[in-house]
Amino acid sequence: MDALDRLYDSLDARLRPEDVAVLVREALPSLTRRQRSVINEVAAHASRWHGFTGMSTDYARPVGAARQVAATRVVFGVDTCPVDADDPVSVLEFASFVGAEINWDPDRADFLADRLNREARAAAGIELSKRQYNRRFRMLRRLSAKASRLERVRELRRLTLIASAGFVGAIDRDRFRADADAACFIAYYTARRKLRREFSLTGRVNPFDQVAEALLARCRARGDTDWAMIALACPAWEVLRHLRPDQLGELLGRWSAVTRSVAGLLAGLWRSSEIDKATMVVRTGVDSSSWNALAGAYNAARNGWIACLHAAGVPDLLDHAWPGKVMRVMAADLAFWHHEAGGGLHPDTSVWSRLPLPWEVLDGTAVCTRADVEAACREHGVDPERSGWTAPRAHAAIARFRPTPELVHGVSVSDPVWAMALRHARVFSGKPVRTGVFGGQDAAG
Repeated sequence: MDALDRLYDSLDARLRPEDVAVLVREALPSLTRRQRSVINEVAAHASRWHGFTGMSTDYARPVGAARQVAATRVVFGVDTCPVDADDPVSVLEFASFVGAEINWDPDRADFLADRLNREARAAAGIELSKRQYNRRFRMLRRLSAKASRLERVRELRRLTLIASAGFVGAIDRDRFRADADAACFIAYYTARRKLRREFSLTGRVNPFDQVAEALLARCRARGDTDWAMIALACPAWEVLRHLRPDQLGELLGRWSAVTRSVAGLLAGLWRSSEIDKATMVVRTGVDSSSWNALAGAYNAARNGWIACLHAAGVPDLLDHAWPGKVMRVMAADLAFWHHEAGGGLHPDTSVWSRLPLPWEVLDGTAVCTRADVEAACREHGVDPERSGWTAPRAHAAIARFRPTPELVHGVSVSDPVWAMALRHARVFSGKPVRTGVFGGQDAAG
């Protein structure tokens, strides 16, 4: 694989920006002296700690149903039916196929309520003992449940990538390779967006740094740049203004669909959780990981949607139904740190608390106009446009690159080997610290 192929594969992974910079330097032999100097400055950090890191270079991938499929084959004695154990649809089709032997209905899989009794089994022509019938029913129920979990994890991973990298999953390899300058910008910019959050009092780092600026400048200098491909990852005015009306309309539709879809998922999670809307401090039992992943996807999609409306010159279409942003939940220890450091809740949290829930605005059960959002922002000292409440979020300045820190649950650690030991001991995780991982002594000591 050449550098462009490895950059393409990085779109679905989580490489450090400095590692991506090394591949960019290899993929673009025509870099000017100035551009090469800027990229070398970042790429030089890839060899830090001899390139070793204890942090995963990928997002968590779902575990397929191979084990459950194999067990089902044994129980039903089926070897010929093909199945993709990593595809939930294929797994359910396999379950329906083998389940025909016992008239199994995936919509009626409750073990206590939906099993056939002796008379019903006889009427259906099922010549199995009660024990063998129950065994098959249980197996299919487990296989169906596994397919459902697999689908949820796959969807959550897809939305996590949308939050961090937009619609890069819609870019095929040939299109990516056809425009090396655009490809390198997309790979590096999304790597910067994928940086993990640090446990700090400051906000997220600006992903647009000196390398991103140098690579985008190469795209500006050419007349045949694939701006529509770049817009899939970076829906900023600088990019969107190059799109044709049909391209802009298609992208607008993509962002709108994701915004509404994720809002529906958030609504379901909100109803099943006990989250204090006024503080958004996480409570025991709240699935904070799923909430924050969905909130990130929603806010990214909402920002892309609003950016496309502005680029099309029709932002007033949402004036009478303007959905707000969604706040991430905050761990109690981070909230306590904010308080002890003399800070308080982020002003955006107060705005969020003041407004109707975004999914209720989107489905028409609540009213929230643009004027309502602006009034809530003024009430809490927030600039509605600069903060992204009523305008696309934009980074005015070019950030200065900082080497990717080795993080343990959001805490920066100076050495990756020490970081791995801390991670194994569950330090900073909020869980009981494991003993015996530091030479037999309790880590708390």
